[in-house]
Amino acid sequence: MGQYIKDIVVREPECPSNLTARPQIELSVDLQARQLERRTFRSRAEAAGIRQGRGQNRHSLLELVYAGLFHLQNIPDRFASKSCLIEAPHILFPFARRIVADIVRDGGMPPLMIEPIDFAALYRAKAMEMQQMRAGDTGHLDA
Repeated sequence: MGQYIKDIVVREPECPSNLTARPQIELSVDLQARQLERRTFRSRAEAAGIRQGRGQNRHSLLELVYAGLFHLQNIPDRFASKSCLIEAPHILFPFARRIVADIVRDGGMPPLMIEPIDFAALYRAKAMEMQQMRAGDTGHLDA
């Protein structure tokens, strides 16, 4: 139904001395989905990842929260969450990647193109992590 930038932060605290330095890329992605109405969902991807410096002196140079509104049709309810956390980010990713590339370029940093992300693998990893957390909650209590 639509897509938009929810939030964007760009910091260049060392400019102009960092214009020739290649930034260290540490991409982290957090996916979220929320039902707004029946069959209408907001999928949101939050990414932070271009960092400069070492140790405690590392600063985040770019953070982006990009979201889309999706109306699901002909998808069983049991697959709605999976669709919003795999397929929706897959649709949004090229647009968010382009925004990041343009900001990095226009900010005077060396060109950056983020490789495609396997959202299905992220979904499986998160599901496994949740399953392990649930298994840990049912552990035995010591007397």
